[in-house]
Amino acid sequence: MYADIIVDISAENLDKTYQYLIPDKMKDQVAAGTPVVIPFGKGNRTISGYVVDISDKPKIAPERIKPIVSVKEKENSIDSKMVALAWWIKEQYGSTMNDALHTVIPVSKKVRENIARTIVQKESEEELKARLGEAVRKKHVAKQRFLEELLSAGQLDYNLTTKKLNISPSVIAKFEDEGAIRIDSAQVYRNPFAEVDRSGYVKPDLNDEQSKVADAIISDIKKQNNAANCLIHGITGSGKTEIYMAIIDEVLAQGRQVIMLIPEISLTYQTVKRFYMRYGNRISIINSRLTGGERYDQYLRIKRGEADICIGPRSALFAPFDRLGLIIIDEEHEGSYISEKAPRYSTREVAFKRAEMEGASVILGSATPSLEAYTMAKSGRIKLFSVLNRANNAALPDVHVVDMRAELKSKNRSIFSRKLRSLIEDRLNKHEQVMLFLNRRGYSGTVSCRECGHVIKCPHCDISLTLHRTGPSDTAGGNDLQNRRNMPTDRPEEQASMVCHYCGYSEPLVKACPKCGSKYIGSFGIGTQKVEEQIKAAFPTARVLRLDADTTKNKNSYEEILSGFANEEADILVGTQMIVKGHDFGKCTLVGILVADMSLYSPDFRAGERTFQLLTQASGRAGRGKLKGDVVIQTYNPEHYCVETASHADYQAFYDEEMSYRRIMDYPPARCMLTVVLESLDEEFVIGRSEEIAGLLKTRLSGNKGFRRIVGPADAPLYKANDYYRRVVTIKSGDYGLLVDVKDFVQEWVENSAGLKVDYVFN
Repeated sequence: MYADIIVDISAENLDKTYQYLIPDKMKDQVAAGTPVVIPFGKGNRTISGYVVDISDKPKIAPERIKPIVSVKEKENSIDSKMVALAWWIKEQYGSTMNDALHTVIPVSKKVRENIARTIVQKESEEELKARLGEAVRKKHVAKQRFLEELLSAGQLDYNLTTKKLNISPSVIAKFEDEGAIRIDSAQVYRNPFAEVDRSGYVKPDLNDEQSKVADAIISDIKKQNNAANCLIHGITGSGKTEIYMAIIDEVLAQGRQVIMLIPEISLTYQTVKRFYMRYGNRISIINSRLTGGERYDQYLRIKRGEADICIGPRSALFAPFDRLGLIIIDEEHEGSYISEKAPRYSTREVAFKRAEMEGASVILGSATPSLEAYTMAKSGRIKLFSVLNRANNAALPDVHVVDMRAELKSKNRSIFSRKLRSLIEDRLNKHEQVMLFLNRRGYSGTVSCRECGHVIKCPHCDISLTLHRTGPSDTAGGNDLQNRRNMPTDRPEEQASMVCHYCGYSEPLVKACPKCGSKYIGSFGIGTQKVEEQIKAAFPTARVLRLDADTTKNKNSYEEILSGFANEEADILVGTQMIVKGHDFGKCTLVGILVADMSLYSPDFRAGERTFQLLTQASGRAGRGKLKGDVVIQTYNPEHYCVETASHADYQAFYDEEMSYRRIMDYPPARCMLTVVLESLDEEFVIGRSEEIAGLLKTRLSGNKGFRRIVGPADAPLYKANDYYRRVVTIKSGDYGLLVDVKDFVQEWVENSAGLKVDYVFN
């Protein structure tokens, strides 16, 4: 047996491994993550390394492979644990070890450290004055200027001295060599929250319901030596964050560290500021909006033990804490917790594995838990805690379900129902705020021909192009709030383009159908841009902001738009699901959900669950302060159980109905499921290979007790993507381990199929 060993755990060297022979006496001791001593280089000097993979296949002539010297005893470093976790991810989800290692080492490249240098006088004032007199006599202008400034200030910033005083480094170096000065160096971390004033922070008191949950979880953590896992099911506005903080206080008091996961879409300045106000520099932040330097500095602070709490999206799960005591996954139902590229891991399951390795606890929290998490709680795998009331006794909003079919029969062809329009007028008159939610960005949906029905698609992907209109308000990138609020709706200078939301391909809007030549070609559906325009037309005095992927392309635009709305600089906020994730606006008393069932019939077995979650989360943005709120759900399917249960915020009723459907169809969490995705540039080749592997699997699995069924092969929901044709084979089983074995079998088979790519999606 042979071990691939990495000698330097750093982002730059993850792919650089060396193969060594595992001596027979060490075979039971060596596994992924094991620290070992190896002979290295021509002189065979002994150095330390970590085993990252094991194989029975030598990569070079066996006689040239050196043996491992020894296994390092009594070492359980964070690097060792992270390598072991990467191995587990690779085995569970199907990927290369390199991909798994790059996942658990979250910094992609080293950034130059930010070092501050200070020039400090070392000689006495009399000695420096003597030097100054000599510089004046010899007319050494630069030395004279330097000594005058140093005598005046006592110490100088090195960079300011060389740039603003125009003193060359050689002059400074000469004074240092002569012992007149010394240069102190210190690393300065790039801190995105450096200007936050914490002086006015007052720790809030928990209400009785919050205290009961927090005390019970803290008690479990103490009893079980910091290994208590649970789900907090708290309605929107119930104050789950304050419960988290009370538990974090206890874990920190034990001298342990905390990872707080928040979906990227909810990771706003306002959210993180709440933690910074309480914990100050004890927190580190990791997210995609940080600059490379800021991100690197945060990673260094964690690695050096200078931070106790790491807040971020799913990548923060791999923060290199060596005394980890708690992992919190807020809004655990969010789809962003599932990786979209190999390895396609579930953050929830990896969190449980890391916690098991560290002896830590995992807390899941959501107003609309995933069916998987709620089923785990009901089965007793984790504990369930419920918070049934809003904090500060705020009332739940009144929810109005509007049947848009009836609106159409009443000759109302507007995107706003009569109920929603009247409530918007009422809120504007009362100087309260409105949020309008639409689960689609852009100007409208598909672009198609009304004569022949041809839909214009991306030439590289099997997906329709979406109409976008660009003009001054969009090129501003969301940074100029005044510009965004007051832009007129009739803009002759704006241009229309068709964009693929999958690969980014775009082309100008066509004027005639490319298939039949008809001039009757246009857009169908509705997007956030169009809603923004129609709101401005219907309510010309209203100040309107739009928040979607198109208006938040710049680093700070997301924060600026949300802050502008929070500071009451706008009356109406139009947006996609970005606006419904955990935000708290006290003056927002009306939420309008324009097309509630837009996501209800997408080709995904979780479509109903996601629709329920979106409707419930969106409804939860209304009336979170002292003012009562209203929610208007506009739908063409008011009788659908997802809409009905969401309108009453009845999670249990939704869960019972949805789970009955999942059991009938053998869908998760009733059963486990693996989808094998095969891709090739050759369409006929991938069709043939998908038929072949489906046949092999049916033969292999028939008669197995855990096996339920194979579905496919079939075209993937997105059949063509980036010029690759995609076919899927889905295997359903009551045994997750069986699916891992299937993945291993397919991986061996695909290695003999040149030109074929394979991906695995576990559910």
